[in-house]
Amino acid sequence: MNIEELRALCLSLPGATEDVKWEHDLAFCVGEKMFAVANLETGQTALSIKCTREKFAEMLERPGVIPAPYVARYHWIALENLDVLADQELVALVKNSYELVFKKLPASIKKKLSQS
Repeated sequence: MNIEELRALCLSLPGATEDVKWEHDLAFCVGEKMFAVANLETGQTALSIKCTREKFAEMLERPGVIPAPYVARYHWIALENLDVLADQELVALVKNSYELVFKKLPASIKKKLSQS
């Protein structure tokens, strides 16, 4: 998967938006809460996403997957590059990250997003 395919995937999710943060990170959000962050510079981690506690522990055992800087305590992983995982698995993880973040949004924001 390349960055454009990742971008299309993230923006296909209901209510998803994108924004450049910290000058070189493309953040994908739902209800103004991040669910995926892609690094646009080379030499850094390629993508950070949120996982369940169990999936976080499982994913860290895989080569090319590390705790996401600054947010690992919230069960975020970072991929060293987008080719670390098969596309199908990456799609599932991104969608799961979106769902985890969406579930925690206030009811009023969920309602507003569902009406859009």
